[in-house]
Amino acid sequence: MGEDDASEDDEASAVDEPALGRFGGDMGTQGITEGQFNMIIAPKLRAVIADDEPLSREKLRFLLGNEPDVDIVAECSGLEDTLAALRANRPDLLLLDIEMEGGSGFDVLRAIPASELPIVIFTTAYDSYALQAFEAQALDYLLKPFDRERLHRALERARAEVAKSAKGALNDNLVNLLSATRKPHAEKRLIIKSGGRVVFIQLDEIEFIEAAANYVRLHVTGKNAYLFRESIGRMADKLDPTLFIRIHRSFIVNISKIKELQPYNNGEFMVSLRNGKELPCSRFYRHALESLWKGTQ
Repeated sequence: MGEDDASEDDEASAVDEPALGRFGGDMGTQGITEGQFNMIIAPKLRAVIADDEPLSREKLRFLLGNEPDVDIVAECSGLEDTLAALRANRPDLLLLDIEMEGGSGFDVLRAIPASELPIVIFTTAYDSYALQAFEAQALDYLLKPFDRERLHRALERARAEVAKSAKGALNDNLVNLLSATRKPHAEKRLIIKSGGRVVFIQLDEIEFIEAAANYVRLHVTGKNAYLFRESIGRMADKLDPTLFIRIHRSFIVNISKIKELQPYNNGEFMVSLRNGKELPCSRFYRHALESLWKGTQ
């Protein structure tokens, strides 16, 4: 799971496009209450089931049938097909067993970068791994046999995490707009304390910025990355939004370093930089990328 932020923080198909992508334009916000706002921005939960027991997968499928906003995008039985499903579908939620074909649920978590992991709910018959699961940032731990109500409570927590990520994306965008009006003479360099040193970094040297728990890591052209204590959200507030955009709850990218955008299903992109690095753009932040090509042919 991500650090957000959430979740990433932090964060649908063409039919079930998240309302953040549709928000604005024709809808507007006048007269929308807080409860209605939560409903508008909450996307459908896209889930992957990973369990080596067919009966367990069948039961989960049955229970999830009572959750109209949950869309099962893949069912997996082993380590390799689970990893493939996560990379291909980039779901919001992973319902994960401990024991799997070819490995364990924890092997799955170790194989996927934390910034790209969906929300994880363990569903298992083993009670001895709960502490390890929560240390791995799992949202919940369901002990088999669990019932519909227990699963529903876990999904409510997942929905809250997704809604928080969506709100964060909208708030970040508003903060960037306000920052642009307040900083007519934006700084062209960044001064940070890293490794006991004071480092002066030209903004045009920064390729991208990566969240690392309570720190951020600045990746600078031709140099080692600099790690210093700051949140990714505060970092986004400090930077000129005409030069840097946030594309993920864990990544900010220098617009001038972008080489191309590769669209994925469900409104996501892979951002390819000129140095060959590829970074994910989540659905909650795609509006930032869309603004780059508006008005082009």
